Amino acid sequence: MSIVIVGSVNQRIKQVRQALRLSQVQFSRVISLSSGYLAGVEVEKRKVNERLVKLICSSFNVNEKWLKSGEGEIFSQNPDESFTKLISLFKELDPKYQAYILKEINLLLDIQDQDYKGASSE
Repeated sequence: MSIVIVGSVNQRIKQVRQALRLSQVQFSRVISLSSGYLAGVEVEKRKVNERLVKLICSSFNVNEKWLKSGEGEIFSQNPDESFTKLISLFKELDPKYQAYILKEINLLLDIQDQDYKGASSE
């Protein structure tokens, strides 16, 4: 899906969310962000920092160059079946279970970061 848009990174974040057919609540839950903050980003009342860009790119397989500049493909590669299935199943869960899954994913990311830090210091 090659989409070039003239506009801000904020507008491209909204475009990603819409391309994935996720509500602001669903999208923000995946990246552990409040839906109010995401709404502020989408209407350009909030600035987009590097951490948010990285979260969106890693969580939704978005091409970082596209997100920052609008150049290239929206997704790093076509979302594969397992990614699509994961999002679909996640959306079917009750909010309390979605919160649990996100908490566990965040814990795994922390462990992964520690593993990388440990490996690079050796």
